[in-house]
Amino acid sequence: MRRAGIQLRLAVAAAVAIVVAVAALGIAVLARLDAQLKDALDRSLRVRATEVARLQSSTPDLLLRPGTLEGRLGGSPVLVQVIDPRRRIVARSSALGSRVLPEAPVVRAALNDRRAGYGDARLGTDPVRLYAAPLGELGRGPAAGGAVIVAGTTAEIADTLDTTRRFVLLASVAAALLAATLATLLARRALQPLRRLSFGARAIERTGDASQRLPDPHARDEVGTLAETLNAMLASLERAREAEQRFVGDASHELRTPLTALRGNLAYVTKHGADPAVLEDIAADAARLGDLLDDLLALAREDAASSLRAEPVDLAELARDAEADEVVAPEAVLVLGERPALERAVGNLVRNARRHGSGAVSVTAERDDDRARLSVADEGPGLTPQEAEHAFARFWRGPDAAAPGSGLGLAIVRAIVERHGGSVTVDGSRFTIELPASHGSLKPRP
Repeated sequence: MRRAGIQLRLAVAAAVAIVVAVAALGIAVLARLDAQLKDALDRSLRVRATEVARLQSSTPDLLLRPGTLEGRLGGSPVLVQVIDPRRRIVARSSALGSRVLPEAPVVRAALNDRRAGYGDARLGTDPVRLYAAPLGELGRGPAAGGAVIVAGTTAEIADTLDTTRRFVLLASVAAALLAATLATLLARRALQPLRRLSFGARAIERTGDASQRLPDPHARDEVGTLAETLNAMLASLERAREAEQRFVGDASHELRTPLTALRGNLAYVTKHGADPAVLEDIAADAARLGDLLDDLLALAREDAASSLRAEPVDLAELARDAEADEVVAPEAVLVLGERPALERAVGNLVRNARRHGSGAVSVTAERDDDRARLSVADEGPGLTPQEAEHAFARFWRGPDAAAPGSGLGLAIVRAIVERHGGSVTVDGSRFTIELPASHGSLKPRP
């Protein structure tokens, strides 16, 4: 089953978030509104009961007059009932008609415990809120020592809450639809550059042409950064492909030279028989071909290597083992790396100095804070700044190079050093490897 697209998921997520937010807000509003309406009703009931109690204390005869106990709470009449200590009705409001307020626990508490309080009850089918308060016992009149009961219907509160609840529900639905619509429009607009990038990537994938570039979204956001990164990756792939093509061409040329010589010498031997000079040439060509293949395999291994099988390696020890004419390594210089690879890098530098330099070859190993350095130098003039720029390119050989070689030795050195997180530089006849220093200890060699 195909998963929903980002656009649909964003719309659904926005709608759900809005619904949850509005529902939470609605619940909080309803709870607060319910509490406030009930508090307002309770205050009104208490105020009305207090007024009746004052009448009983000051002019009890007024309680018996028609209309004295009448009043309204909002749009509904207030219901008042006055009883004596024996629970007989002394007076009541006309809104009660033939009904009698129920004798709830708050009424018994007002008569027996002389304690005022609130309670909920039903008057017929209507829900009502009661407030019962005791009347003074010292006053005159039949209600002295009795209680006043004031009630108000809660139907209006329920209607208000129902109306608010329906409004919240409709508002949440409308907000969810609006949020989903806006999220869809915004997602469609935001994803349009991604669609163009996807179409461009498919076109590049179909043609296999790394020289093409993805369309520029002309935006300074994540999409623009993604497009720049992908185009930089394509440029890197293009350069890698060009380098690979040059490498294949150079390797083919370098391999063709000894192979051509081998074929010619073999043809001569076949026609004229074995000759010591020809056999020597064949051996030299075979050795040159072997060295070239060995260097090519070394470069391939470095290109394919993904991670180091690191162990502590002493550059000072490598310097002493390099068979140089002079070694300056007064103390251990530890790095983390692969010993065989680093040995090859140092050996290549020493062999390069012996083949193309002049005079004695010296090797120096030293440590400078968190950097470890190993330098190989001879007594010749070395490379010019222009030649130094190409020294580590594959198959590059100096214009004055007379000694045989594949032109891969320094390229192998750079590949090894860079895989170890370091760098290699050249200054005249001095080649310097710089690597991160290690604070570990050497493992005993078998």
